[in-house]
Formats: sequence, structure tokens, C-alpha cells
Amino acid sequence: MKIWVDADAVPRDVKDIVARAALRMQLATHLVANQRIQTPANNAFVTAVWVAGGPDVADDHIVAHAEPGDLAVTADIPLAARLVEKSVSTIDPRGAEYTPENIRERLSLRDFMDRLRSTGVETGGPNAYGVKDKQAFASTFDRVLMRLLRAQGHGTSG
Repeated sequence: MKIWVDADAVPRDVKDIVARAALRMQLATHLVANQRIQTPANNAFVTAVWVAGGPDVADDHIVAHAEPGDLAVTADIPLAARLVEKSVSTIDPRGAEYTPENIRERLSLRDFMDRLRSTGVETGGPNAYGVKDKQAFASTFDRVLMRLLRAQGHGTSG
């Protein structure tokens, strides 16, 4: 099992939570970005993958390398849809889990909001990332990670 992070847009707090879990659980974790990013010191389980710039290059890399049973973190709903289709468990930085049951609705809402913005309607952006978002992410991340590890026959102590 591997953890994949769409690292161009996730908050530092999310990267920190994922890195601590990677070290604690000894799980290969890949921070994928189209810019150089720093990996945590003294954590051989976290690697940075620097891909060429351009639309969807990081997304394409994650989709090409993630496998069923892996865990991905992204705020990018089209990427999440591609990963869910591959049976890769996927969560967003605010703690929502993307599933086969909810991904189409989330994609439709995202597309609707894009269409509104393209016509000049100001829809506002997401609220600033805060403590509640960090806590929600940490809780969902831990729950999904434990579920995946149990499914793969790994112990949950660590």
C-alpha cells in the first residue's frame, strides 16, 4: 500500500499529518507536484516526485502509478473521480472521502460552479483552511488508513 498526495495544492498541515503517519506506519508516501517540494527530514518513507509543469501532469502521474488499495489525498475533484474509478481510496484535505456513491454528485457540482464562474457569476472560493478542517482531515485520514490496512491484513498497532 502507498499513499499519494497531490502536493501542489494541499495545505502544509495535511502534508505534515500524512508524513507523520507514513513514518509511524512505515508506508511509502509520494508527494507529487510540478514544482520542487521539500520532504520531511529523517523520514525515508516520504519521497517527492517532481513532474513537468502543465495541466494535469501531476494528476496523470498519480493515476498512472496508484493502485487499488492505495490511499490518495487531493482537493482536485476530477482527479478524485479518476482515482475512485481505479478503486483508490481518496480523501480531500478537509476530511471528505470521495466514494463511488458520491463522486458523480461532487463532479457535477464542481462542473456547475465552473460554468457559473465562466459566465461571470462570482461564487466565492472555499473558506480559509482552519483548525476544524485539519481535525476533520486527520480523523478521516486515520479512519480510511486503518480500514485499508485491516483489509490488507496489516496490524493496526504502531
